[in-house]
Amino acid sequence: MPSFPKGIKARTGKRTPTVEEKRWMDAIVNYGCIACRIDGHEPRPTTVHHILRGGVRMGHLFSLPLCDVGHHQKGEHLGFVCRHPNKAAFEAKYGTEWELLAHLKTKLGFFDHATYEAAA
Repeated sequence: MPSFPKGIKARTGKRTPTVEEKRWMDAIVNYGCIACRIDGHEPRPTTVHHILRGGVRMGHLFSLPLCDVGHHQKGEHLGFVCRHPNKAAFEAKYGTEWELLAHLKTKLGFFDHATYEAAA
C-alpha cells in the first residue's frame, strides 16, 4: 500500500512526533483507510486524521487512517461519506472516532496509557 512521505517537517505550531507516535502513525498509514475497509473495499492511499477534543488535537496517538480525497475530506462527489465536514454522518455510518481508535489499537496491537487516560 502506498503511503505519503514522512520526511516533511511538522507545520508551525505542530509538535514533531516522538518515536512511539511515529510508529503508530506509520502503522495506521500502512493499514490503510479504516472506512474503506469497513465498506469492504481495498484501502486507498491514506492520510493521518487527528481526533479533536474541544477543537484541539489530542495528540498523534489519537489519530485514524482515512483516505484523502475520500473519507477524510472532499470525497462527496465520489460517493464517500467524509469525516470533514460531516462528522455526524461519518460516525453514524462507521462508528465514533473513539470506537474506531479502540478497534485499531486492538487490531494493530498498540496499547498505550495516553489513550486510556484521555478517554477517562
